[in-house]
Amino acid sequence: MTTPAVLVIDVQQALCEGPGAAHDGAGTIARINAVTARARQAGVAVIFIQHEGRDGYLEHGTPGWQLAAGLSALPGDLRLRKTTPDSFHHTGLQELLQARGIDTLVICGMHTEFCVDTTTRRAMALGYPVTLVADGHTSAGNPHLSAPQVIAHHNATLSNISSFGPRTRVVPAEAIDFSPPESPAP
Repeated sequence: MTTPAVLVIDVQQALCEGPGAAHDGAGTIARINAVTARARQAGVAVIFIQHEGRDGYLEHGTPGWQLAAGLSALPGDLRLRKTTPDSFHHTGLQELLQARGIDTLVICGMHTEFCVDTTTRRAMALGYPVTLVADGHTSAGNPHLSAPQVIAHHNATLSNISSFGPRTRVVPAEAIDFSPPESPAP
């Protein structure tokens, strides 16, 4: 039996507004809320990870650093701050997961090609199987790829990495299920 946790990465206000807003922010947040609600109902830990920068952009405590409007975060949820795209680097994430016996991760958030990608790869390298919420991560895109192309590319790429041992499964939000597997009938 596995013990999962949901990592909600960088779903912060500054990434959801203005000309550089992530694609389908409101829809992505709604799907993340559905996943985290099911997780909480099953007693699965929900961990909100917030990036913090300098010079005003995503600076700790600023309005842009706050969790995005519409994102459902409850008092019992856990919070973690980070300063790099890797949610494990110089944070207490690994220790928190180990202390709670968590051995598998469900990952969603922003931005696909930076923090979601880096954290997913690092999780696999550390031995965690990952379920990537296929429609629960997003990007603002870039001059070479639209946001939907970035998302599709990472869904395909991350699910095809096998060299770490643990794998990433890509599953739509509506199909994420935290119910324990049924025991076979005697």
